[in-house]
Amino acid sequence: MATGMTAINHIADITPEQMWTAGAIFLATYGLILTERVNRAIIALLGSGLMILLGIVTQEQAFASIDGNTIGLLLGMMIIVAVMKESGVFQYVAIKSAKVVDASPLGTLVVLAFVTAIFSALLDNVTTVLLTTPVILQITRELRVQPYPYLFTSILASNIGGSATLIGDPPNIMIGSAADLSFMQFVNNVGPVSVVVMFLTIIPIVWFWRKDLVTNQENRARIMKIDEKKCITDVELLIKSLFSVVLVLVGFTVGHGHGIAPATVALTGAGILLLLDNIHHHSEKQHEKIHRAIAESEWVTLFFFAGLFIIVHAVEYVGIIDHMARYMLDLTGGDKNYTMVAILWSSAILSALIDNIPFVATMIPMIQSMESTFGSGVALEPLWWSLSLGACLGGNGSLIGASANLVVAGLAEKDGHGISFVKFMIMAFPLMIMSIIISHIYIWWRFME
Repeated sequence: MATGMTAINHIADITPEQMWTAGAIFLATYGLILTERVNRAIIALLGSGLMILLGIVTQEQAFASIDGNTIGLLLGMMIIVAVMKESGVFQYVAIKSAKVVDASPLGTLVVLAFVTAIFSALLDNVTTVLLTTPVILQITRELRVQPYPYLFTSILASNIGGSATLIGDPPNIMIGSAADLSFMQFVNNVGPVSVVVMFLTIIPIVWFWRKDLVTNQENRARIMKIDEKKCITDVELLIKSLFSVVLVLVGFTVGHGHGIAPATVALTGAGILLLLDNIHHHSEKQHEKIHRAIAESEWVTLFFFAGLFIIVHAVEYVGIIDHMARYMLDLTGGDKNYTMVAILWSSAILSALIDNIPFVATMIPMIQSMESTFGSGVALEPLWWSLSLGACLGGNGSLIGASANLVVAGLAEKDGHGISFVKFMIMAFPLMIMSIIISHIYIWWRFME
């Protein structure tokens, strides 16, 4: 994604009509995404197309603005998970987790929450909930308990866990790519507070539902009788998958210091796993398996990102984002500490009201344009951590705040357990505010100058 200097260098060539047109398309895009009446990928592609057709940016500029590192990282991890899930490891872990606490309804809720958070940090939260939500619904059916507390907790855990690493949540992927931040930088700077937030969020959840999550011994016995080992349908594939995931995580950890981008690591890891899984099959079988693994990737999400990058670049190009950055600096008096706090809280509140992905896409060039005030590199890092925590944790504030939330809600509705927007927000928003207060204290303690 281009820096804020692009808008400054070209602002003299921009007409008022171009600025108003770009702003109108931008606002219309966000408004339509918020209504959820049309798939967001369609909206992003149409919006980006209009930016080009109406002469705001050229096709070359538009395509150059698509962040290949973000797209490549997402695609690589999607392929790895698509292959890995065929081994049955995610179902195994979920059932084994429930059995560890003797199928206690309350204990199962807590354990599944932490499993979801860990998977979300190591893979990504959207993929994690796609895999764990059906298992959660199965376990709650066997226990004869309401699935809503488990689904609610899973949503919050996925976003909290996802906030801890570079690859855990799409906003972090976008931030890491734009600011050239490494996997370990995310772990070291936002990981600790994410762990604290996770533990402190579980406490009120357990207290609130402690009297409702009860079942009889017969229902618990049904879970205990399930042989989780039968979930592992392909041990050889599981070994190959774990080997590839470890390679990828090592690559994320050491690659940044050697100039190796996360997308390169993820796509190479995906290639290695596809090779290991297919090398012993004949060509027709290989074609079938590879086609299925790649087809199961979230291409709708990838196209949404591509269109969004173009739209935000166009708005940046005409100078709107530069004006927004200057307005925020005016409000904070150019004070770095106040700016960090403003970014944290505005990111949290607005990410709860709109999807955090388009919000972060807008904020990235806005923060980049602040380099002239605060400096680049390390000097700007606290602002990135504020954006990361605000956007990722803010996504817990409502059902539309993050992609993982909508995925869980969609799967639950298909199973006959619709999640009410208002019901979710009544409890989720206060818990989100609590997490931002914790993050505020953490940022104040660690990064304030």
